Amino acid sequence: MQLPPPLSLWVDTAPSPDRATRPLPTEVDVVVIGAGIAGLTTAYALLNAGRSVLVAEAGQVAGGVSGHTTAKVSAQHGLKYATLKSRKGTDGARQYARSQSDAIDWIERTSAELGIDCDFERRDSYVYSTRDKQVGKLKEEADAAQEAGLPATFVTDVDLPVDVVGAVRVTEQAQFHPRKWLLGLAAAIEGLGGTILEQARVQRVDERPVPTVHVRGGQVRAADVVIATHYPILDRGLYFARLEPTRDLVVTGEGDPPPGMYLDADTHHSVRGYDGLLIVGGEHYRTGEHVDVEARYETLADVATRFGVRRVTHRWSAHDMSTLDSVPYVGRYHPGTRHLWVATGFGQWGMTGGTAAGLLLDKEIRGEGSEYAGLYDPYRFDLRSSVKLAENNGQVTKHLVTDHLRAVTSGGLPSVGEGKVTRRGTQFVASYRDEDGTVRSVNARCTHLGCLVAFNNAERTWDCPCHGSRFGTDGSVVQGPATRALPPVAD
Repeated sequence: MQLPPPLSLWVDTAPSPDRATRPLPTEVDVVVIGAGIAGLTTAYALLNAGRSVLVAEAGQVAGGVSGHTTAKVSAQHGLKYATLKSRKGTDGARQYARSQSDAIDWIERTSAELGIDCDFERRDSYVYSTRDKQVGKLKEEADAAQEAGLPATFVTDVDLPVDVVGAVRVTEQAQFHPRKWLLGLAAAIEGLGGTILEQARVQRVDERPVPTVHVRGGQVRAADVVIATHYPILDRGLYFARLEPTRDLVVTGEGDPPPGMYLDADTHHSVRGYDGLLIVGGEHYRTGEHVDVEARYETLADVATRFGVRRVTHRWSAHDMSTLDSVPYVGRYHPGTRHLWVATGFGQWGMTGGTAAGLLLDKEIRGEGSEYAGLYDPYRFDLRSSVKLAENNGQVTKHLVTDHLRAVTSGGLPSVGEGKVTRRGTQFVASYRDEDGTVRSVNARCTHLGCLVAFNNAERTWDCPCHGSRFGTDGSVVQGPATRALPPVAD
């Protein structure tokens, strides 16, 4: 199947105004860094409570992770609740379900109040399996989700062309157009007197003596600063060691949309409909791994045809961060701070996770306190988290060793449309040859912590396997935690 160039359906169908030329205020109550769903929810809630807010966005509003999602608005996050009950207890599972369900209700209520037409629709959500050995696990999950307060049941039929042995159905979940929602929320923020500044990459944040954000040649003082950049951009709190970066691929095509939203518990392929289209996600991999991403897109397109897609119209990839215990980190950025906040680690469920994070941070910043603060505390820890921490850092160590060896043994310049990392004396160089034959070379060491980048042959980017930073072929930062570009190297 012929695949189009990467472009998100959501970005393609919801153009946004240019906010790159707005003036930078010198002082506000709160600076929110990142104009995705977590940042904009936080900003709107705080403005609605009378705070003055600046939102600083390195790219465009809803142009990053929030604009590259499957956009399920659901409290059913895979086979989640049996594990949550085991690790967090019954009360912890209930808190998680309630916070995510509250987020769905808030989006529905607020979009109606503000008159934002974001195609919000209630839908049933399913996690299913085609393997007999999974029946017991599905039933256990249905019981745990029901005990957590969700309208969950075990069923044996889903309206998809697959032979399932069972599924967990959760009713009254939702789907929407994420960029229409967030562009509407951005307009509401400006209507309340807030400022949104695009193309405003933050260079650093000083916590003392007064919280100060340095951005695009200027600086802004604030009482509080929220880091809602998907991957925290500040090298404080050891988030790089406690988050695992992955990428999920998505293809969209013409077909008959199913009535619900679906996730295969075994392959993790995801299906939902939108406006006469099928949206199929999956084929995830660790960001920066040496994999043929283009081939994975082709595999996903083949999967989409089995669900009824006749022609692929769009494809894109989603960048996700998972925490050590699969519950997001939302709260104080590090134990020693009172005015620096973070929201990250939504693990493929950012539409409800990011909204819940924004509502939590609004209450915490205003001193009201959130009942969910303990569950999402970024500095919670348990024994099983220590095992996951060791696994994450083992992956980093592996790449620090094997990627250097691979670069040493890979000689020559790349072919047209390809990228290659090579060693020139003591320097590692990432070279890309574009369609007209021009070679662009940049330093191959990620500007975050120095790991070697790898070429993504679908998005044509340099991706870091250690902590998920991504760069354009010219070295420019596409996604953090890196904030500095890869320096150019002469050929």
